[in-house]
Amino acid sequence: MRTTSHRTITRRTASVGLAAVGAAGLAACSAPGSGGGSEDEAPAEDVPEAPAEAVALTIFDVAGAQKELGPMIEKWAKDNPEIISGVSFESGDAPSLVGQIKPQVDSGRLEVDLVLTGNDGLSAGIGSELWIPLIESYGDRLGNQENYLEAAAAMQELASGYGVVLSYYPSGPLLQYNPEKVDEVPTTPEELLAWAEEHPGEFGYARPANSGPGRTFLMGLPYMLGDSDPKDPENGWEKTWEFLIELGTHIDTYPSGTGQVISNMADGTWTMIPTTTGWDINPRATGQLPAEFEAAAFEEFTWVTDAHYAVVPTGQSPDKLSAILALLDGILAPEYNAMAYDEGYFYPGPAVEGATLDLAPESSQEVVEEFGRDWYDELIESAPQETPLDPDKMVAAFDRWDREVGSQG
Repeated sequence: MRTTSHRTITRRTASVGLAAVGAAGLAACSAPGSGGGSEDEAPAEDVPEAPAEAVALTIFDVAGAQKELGPMIEKWAKDNPEIISGVSFESGDAPSLVGQIKPQVDSGRLEVDLVLTGNDGLSAGIGSELWIPLIESYGDRLGNQENYLEAAAAMQELASGYGVVLSYYPSGPLLQYNPEKVDEVPTTPEELLAWAEEHPGEFGYARPANSGPGRTFLMGLPYMLGDSDPKDPENGWEKTWEFLIELGTHIDTYPSGTGQVISNMADGTWTMIPTTTGWDINPRATGQLPAEFEAAAFEEFTWVTDAHYAVVPTGQSPDKLSAILALLDGILAPEYNAMAYDEGYFYPGPAVEGATLDLAPESSQEVVEEFGRDWYDELIESAPQETPLDPDKMVAAFDRWDREVGSQG
């Protein structure tokens, strides 16, 4: 399969709540000190167009985003050595993000210059007042946002002016399965439930709070099941919670992350899982799953979109902030953003118009050609797309899932 363009179709306006995701752990990042600034953000007029001298950036990834964003960040830095002298990456998880960053912000001694995160870490930091309001304060320095795809622009609205969308994908929920063991693929949630009942222990997914495919499955079900309000997990998901509890009677365990889900498929423990475009393509491209594993879409469903954001801890120095703003604007140019195709991890990946597959590295084009699905782009065009739950609603959904569904596993 080879495609050179894509577009999205549905834009939804949404606003972000300021609820924080619970933080676990209070250990600070172990990166060498990179120098923070004052407690408050630097006034726009105090942030120079370019740093006085090239700066080194420490980037903290809590979304697995380095896989796709790392190469474009490193390339832009290499192409602009007068602005960025070097980049180092560290990784962590979203639930512990606040506990790691807050002590640095409170002390005015930042060890992390930039954070790559999903909606979970973004909202947690907003609730704890950790992030600089980049768009409100420095939006005129981020002109390439004008080129966002419609769905990426909708994800940007969820950031309430704090984060910058760097990559986007329609996500799912889709199904992935072993064709040697699955003769009839479910096309509706009701058929999936019947299949799981007939094949106990062969279907599963990870805890949604720690898994992209898990939470996409969770947030996609209300649309397919016809719940009264797919955006309200507390009062509008009666059918979804009933479905998940019943489905859970046929699931032996809920892994803590997507990696174990992939392992369960690879070793034959499971034969079917909910997935996303990226989690279907990438594990097969990297040899974690057999290339012949298949994927399928439900007959009538709504894409629940996803994105990776960049956020900057409060107290960043003017010189570093200058370099970061130049970097974020630069990698939203099509020639850099097309690198988000990567190995299909966030397929398609790019957040801006014009970042087409023909601009991506040859290796990315080969992955899409060999491991992509002919029907993905058509489905992205034809099926409706919705943004994820607002952060406070997402936290509520995770909490209820843990109490009513996960605790039974």
